[in-house]
Amino acid sequence: MRVLAVDFGTSNTVAALAVDGGAPRLLAIDGSPLVPSSVFLADDGTLAVGRDADRQARLDPARFEPNPKRRIDDGEILLGSTAVPVVTAIAAVLRRVAGEVARQGGSVDEVRLTHPARWGRRRRTALVAAARESGLAEEPVLIPEPVAAATHFATLSGHGLAENAALAVYDLGGGTFDAAVVRRRATGSGYEVLAEAGLPDLGGLDFDQAIREHIGRTSSVAADPDEWARLLAPADPASRRAARALATDIRDGKEALSRYPHVDIALPPPFADVHLTRSELDDLIRADLRRSVDLMIRTIDGAGLRAADLAGVYLVGGSSRIPLVARLIQEGLGVTPTTLDQPETSVATGALYLSTGAATPAARSAAAMAAGTGGPGRA
Repeated sequence: MRVLAVDFGTSNTVAALAVDGGAPRLLAIDGSPLVPSSVFLADDGTLAVGRDADRQARLDPARFEPNPKRRIDDGEILLGSTAVPVVTAIAAVLRRVAGEVARQGGSVDEVRLTHPARWGRRRRTALVAAARESGLAEEPVLIPEPVAAATHFATLSGHGLAENAALAVYDLGGGTFDAAVVRRRATGSGYEVLAEAGLPDLGGLDFDQAIREHIGRTSSVAADPDEWARLLAPADPASRRAARALATDIRDGKEALSRYPHVDIALPPPFADVHLTRSELDDLIRADLRRSVDLMIRTIDGAGLRAADLAGVYLVGGSSRIPLVARLIQEGLGVTPTTLDQPETSVATGALYLSTGAATPAARSAAAMAAGTGGPGRA
């Protein structure tokens, strides 16, 4: 039996494949397991995806949407002068995954799609509709992201997760932050989400914006505010390309600061390049990261637990690599968090370790949410 798991993320999409219960294998697309979740509307009406979309965005950014997942409540996305349904944009990303699976040799018997635990019926329905439109699956299995993360932790951490044990999942991705407490059931297989919460305005994209604003306060930029304003609101192809290049350099610089104490970020003429240190980045994002840790603490409280009751705090999502994250969790909870493998891929691979029957097929999930179990106030 061939099972495919897809973690459709705000910034990147990750897919993994398991055959006959074997170890998951990450699906490399364009040479990487991380596929940008971006789309670009070409002149002929087709949607380019991932690195192809990123490349074409330099020519006409108005036709580009870097984060369709963040737009899931909007219904439509304006790409150039064309309104594209959000479901169609998401389907284009999933179709890229389906095409790569076929290219690498075969169909799959089951598709598992992960989603934020706090997503309600409307958002889940949109995700399932995108899977169907893409041809990826008619009846995908839906798995809450923290459940997939907890399964990954229980399988690969070396500690396991005993029956009735609870794990806090700190998921900081490109566009959102999600906190959850997941408990392994005492009998049978599977997990249950005891409590969950999220911040839709906190993620790697927001840290990029903080860096951009910091750059705007440097001396060379402050000396020419009109040119900087034109770069931030480009109106011609050359300035659009410069703005896209700047966005890429800011993101790459931010990620490099998880490995190095300082970086240089290239700016287009007439501005001087900017030297940015890890401590400066910490100062820029500390308040936002404290918000995430505070929410994690409240979520643990909401589950009726204390930090000492947990089997651990598990970091997932690419932005959880930022060193300040672990330090603030240690300070706030008195617990040293755990991260395994690539935090960007933990959810996709964890979804494959989940035993058959422990996840929820889309049809049953939709019926349950229609009956009111999707949670109050969820979209």
